[in-house]
Amino acid sequence: MTSVLGELGKHAFSDIISMGVSFVFTKLFYPRATLIRRPFHIRQKGNLSFASGFTTGRGCRFEMFEDGAIKLGRNCHIGDNVHFAALRLIEVGDDCLMASKVFISDLSHGSYGVDGCNPDLPPNDRPLVGSPVIIGNNVWIGENVCILQGVTIGSGTVVGANATVSRDLPERCIAVGSPARPIKRFDDVSETWVRCG
Repeated sequence: MTSVLGELGKHAFSDIISMGVSFVFTKLFYPRATLIRRPFHIRQKGNLSFASGFTTGRGCRFEMFEDGAIKLGRNCHIGDNVHFAALRLIEVGDDCLMASKVFISDLSHGSYGVDGCNPDLPPNDRPLVGSPVIIGNNVWIGENVCILQGVTIGSGTVVGANATVSRDLPERCIAVGSPARPIKRFDDVSETWVRCG
């Protein structure tokens, strides 16, 4: 009890009230979650699933289109203003941490390859196309990261702030940039992070 009171003492009174309201909301509507802070926006609630220990920051959006699904593993902690958009599947493993303003989408308005959409067609009228996004266990995603359709991020990977992930990232690496690329990997023999290349 003392540790809980100590934690509450670090917050402003208005934050304590806001967290109390969010806690009641969480236990009424999402009892398996630890804390879902309000406001919380969800489209097609039945297509969102999460395991125990799920927490969110304020202003998170979970949008599922058609039969799209979002599946979150145990102890996923998500910062403020995180936005998921799923046409097919976004799956996040256990013990993942996401900073604020992360965007994860498995879809696009139209395709842009050889048989791509005509640019004269308004983007909102182009057919939605998608490919699943899979994120492994113990992944840390930094502030303002954008993860695009068809990407797999291996377990134990760190994605640095402001990165755009447009291709797969291997396990146990640190990736930065736009497009994101690994700059370090964890070496099992020395048990240290070493530069790639």
